[in-house]
Amino acid sequence: MSATFKAGMIQMRSGVTPQANVDAAVRLIGEAKQAGADYVLTPEMTNIMEVKRERLFATIVAEEADSALATFRELARSLGIHIHVGSLAIKVSPDKAANRSFLIDTKGEIVTRYDKIHMFDVDLANGESYRESRSYRPGDVAVLADLPWGRIGLTVCYDLRFPALYRALAEGSASFIAIPSAFTQITGEAHWHVLLRARAIENGCFVFAAAQGGKHENGRETFGHSLIVDPWGKILAECGTEPCVVMAEIDPAAVAAARARIPSLQHGRRFEIVQPMVEPAHLHAVGRPA
Repeated sequence: MSATFKAGMIQMRSGVTPQANVDAAVRLIGEAKQAGADYVLTPEMTNIMEVKRERLFATIVAEEADSALATFRELARSLGIHIHVGSLAIKVSPDKAANRSFLIDTKGEIVTRYDKIHMFDVDLANGESYRESRSYRPGDVAVLADLPWGRIGLTVCYDLRFPALYRALAEGSASFIAIPSAFTQITGEAHWHVLLRARAIENGCFVFAAAQGGKHENGRETFGHSLIVDPWGKILAECGTEPCVVMAEIDPAAVAAARARIPSLQHGRRFEIVQPMVEPAHLHAVGRPA
């Protein structure tokens, strides 16, 4: 195995029909393989983008019955590449799903799984409202896995806004961080690039960020701009908003080089927070003694 490898980001515009989404992903993964990809990442919600809760649960299935996962496992085996399914909606109970990533090796075996920890429950200024926790059960375990070229940390989308998770993964020897996403248009325009570059810079790691992009069948609009960022914060590859594949040659030695230049992972210190003293209420009421 070469010391370097090619990473491919698959940008999609998933709709409400899983088979159509899987077919689109398979085609784009095939393009990445033809371009020399060794590792391919798909975006969050590769199999379905459905905001209607009742339709979501009428469509998704348990992991062992999920045909999308079976397809990606066979594709990884037949192409001889690592396929990292950014996430699938997987039914884990009658009324809850998991937003679950799968890392699949060249033999089609599932190396590891990761359930998105942080739920996107927000009200945006433009009137959009999201309550991911209504339908999805959050994970509670951070996950690392070994690729032939180094260790990768698994995260998903809204996790990006919680830097302590990324520091923990970097302290666990992650050289690469995957952040498959479906960022909204409004938040993506404001924060996508700067947050991804920040996670790469502060942890001295490569960031792989495959994204959903464009106006979806369900009416939602996502930002796109799938990125690969190096450990010094340089953008190596980027999509626009259309479905596409972007590639970059990844040199794991760049991780050690960046961490040697800025060894902040070695300099972190534990600390306590001192709260301001609050005076008793009666002193405010009657004043201090003369």
